[in-house]
Amino acid sequence: MTTTPTTTPRSTNQRMPVVYLPHGGGPWPFVDLGLPPGEKDGLLAYLRSLPDLPPTRPRALLVVSAHWEATAPTVMTAERPPMLYDYRGFPPETYALTWPAPGDPQLAARVCELLGSAGFATAADPARGFDHGTFVPLMVAYPDADIPAVQLSLQAGLDPDRHIALGRALAPLRDEGVFLIGSGMSFHNMRGFGDPAAAAPSAEFHAWLDETAALEPRARDQRLAGWSSAPAARQVHPREEHLLPLMVVAGAAGGDRGSAAYTGTYMGKRIAAYHFVAA
Repeated sequence: MTTTPTTTPRSTNQRMPVVYLPHGGGPWPFVDLGLPPGEKDGLLAYLRSLPDLPPTRPRALLVVSAHWEATAPTVMTAERPPMLYDYRGFPPETYALTWPAPGDPQLAARVCELLGSAGFATAADPARGFDHGTFVPLMVAYPDADIPAVQLSLQAGLDPDRHIALGRALAPLRDEGVFLIGSGMSFHNMRGFGDPAAAAPSAEFHAWLDETAALEPRARDQRLAGWSSAPAARQVHPREEHLLPLMVVAGAAGGDRGSAAYTGTYMGKRIAAYHFVAA
């Protein structure tokens, strides 16, 4: 995507955090999936707490969802993004859910500018809507839908180093009032969700992930780039698209160490959210 230079928003002295969160399965908060009450209530409580994390109200949200992959990193540019119901087999009412947050074409252009300066080719999608990796958790966290929001895709090929670099390029947005959210699932094995034997590999992988997030940045990023060598890695993520938003978040974190800010279970398997907050 070729963009004209944007006016860089004025920096603030209140750096935004970066967050990797679990978005659950499909429209889970709005339909009965048979989740135990403790699982559902725990994740709901975490998502409702999310607006308390930034030191001030964000001017915009930038979401990297596991449910959008493109050849080049692609941003949505619609002023009024539509809804994208990218799930199947749920009751009719789940296809009438709305989260009418405005888009932010200026932020989309700024994202492309930063990525272009870092050597990334970029693209824009004026028709793209909010997929469930964005609208489901943010309907819970920001139900008023009154903060502009932009989605950014993953890059096809799913290279972890590339996504860490992408996050590094976006780091200046943290000082421009933009709250960067990586939306995925730290356990994402569809067959494993129904298999009690997958609980142990999930716990093993998450112990590694908790330790990795808290490391100093260089060691953290090296371990994340080699995530597939972690204990039980491919049992937990047969395909890594739901983990890669964490790579983007870690890249944008820079020198800020991370921590597991929420831990719980989903269908009996360990899940976690990771926060990176300026000291």
